[in-house]
Amino acid sequence: MVDLLLDPFVFEFMRNGLYAGLLTVVAASLVGTWVVLRGLSFMGDAMAHGVLPGIAVAFLLGGNLLVGAAISAAVMIAGVSLASARSRLGDDVAIGLLFVGMLALGVAIISARGAYAGDLTTILFGDPIGVTAGHLRTLLLAATVTIVLTVALYRPFLVLSFSRAKALVLGMHPRLAHLAMLGLIAMVIVTSFRTVGTLLVFAFLIAPPATASLIARRVPVMMLVSILVGAISVLAGLLISFYFGTATAATIAGLTVLLYFVVLTVRETIDALRRWRSRSRRHATAPA
Repeated sequence: MVDLLLDPFVFEFMRNGLYAGLLTVVAASLVGTWVVLRGLSFMGDAMAHGVLPGIAVAFLLGGNLLVGAAISAAVMIAGVSLASARSRLGDDVAIGLLFVGMLALGVAIISARGAYAGDLTTILFGDPIGVTAGHLRTLLLAATVTIVLTVALYRPFLVLSFSRAKALVLGMHPRLAHLAMLGLIAMVIVTSFRTVGTLLVFAFLIAPPATASLIARRVPVMMLVSILVGAISVLAGLLISFYFGTATAATIAGLTVLLYFVVLTVRETIDALRRWRSRSRRHATAPA
């Protein structure tokens, strides 16, 4: 049994995939906790797709994909902020419009090139077992920056998650805190698209923190549980992919979602049993 767990990691590409996945999980779990608490899931999803045009242009021009993705993310954040400020429509409408527009633009740019299907698959779904030492350094830097900013901005992020008005009264500059949070979301997406792709990075941002929210109530505990859930998904996903030949990033992302529903089912079952026992006690002690 131990050999089945350890043998795949004799190969360097498997170890690199494990390191890349764990670093992505750390950054995504810390940022994703705030995304879940603030109800920014749609924004995270939109931004994950919104970086596609920048990646596509950089890919076609032979430039740095990270730079292209970063520029595209900046355009996405600026577009949402402008549309929200200048339009009577809500944030969700502005995000939805930019989501579809940026995704369509990215696909259109890539489709202008001959190897459309292969290029799009790589960008959308990533290649965890194809990461290099350079990619790992980028992920390590992103994880470090995320940890530092999460600690430094913990109180503004926490207050903003529950009351924008209170954050304003306390002088915590909620608008700047919101932009900082969007910047962190963008950084996680930009630096991890090689590992899990622009499509599946959303699962890392949402599923582990959502699972953690079923178990924990305090934010730091949620973050730690989220990292643990993500790490289990990465390890199990790599092993399943190795032995059964499934797509690595999709397998990992699917496991993060599966774990959410497993934990949800277990919690609901436990709650139902507690309610049943409580009713049984009341009936037993009720006067005849």
